[in-house]
Amino acid sequence: MFIFVFLIIILLVFYLFYKTKYFRSNRPVEKKWLSAKSNIALGLFVSLFGINHLIFIAESTVNYIIAALFTLYGAYFAWIGFKKYKHYLPFAIKEAEELDM
Repeated sequence: MFIFVFLIIILLVFYLFYKTKYFRSNRPVEKKWLSAKSNIALGLFVSLFGINHLIFIAESTVNYIIAALFTLYGAYFAWIGFKKYKHYLPFAIKEAEELDM
């Protein structure tokens, strides 16, 4: 139980970290790349929150349904974020190399 709570807190911190970096960045592709990383963190946060409720808190059918929806929605959000991350990574590397020269 404590591992889920610990991971949920860590993922929330990662989400806030990447969103802060997103707002401070001036590079357009890097902003999209950082947004994808924050999407992954938020998706995993929501998914683990749903899993935590499924395992430890759910007492009624409505709780099970809502926790399952959180888990599925979070997993979908993380998957979309991962696809965006893989797409923008080469462009972000190229942008960083061009602007640093």
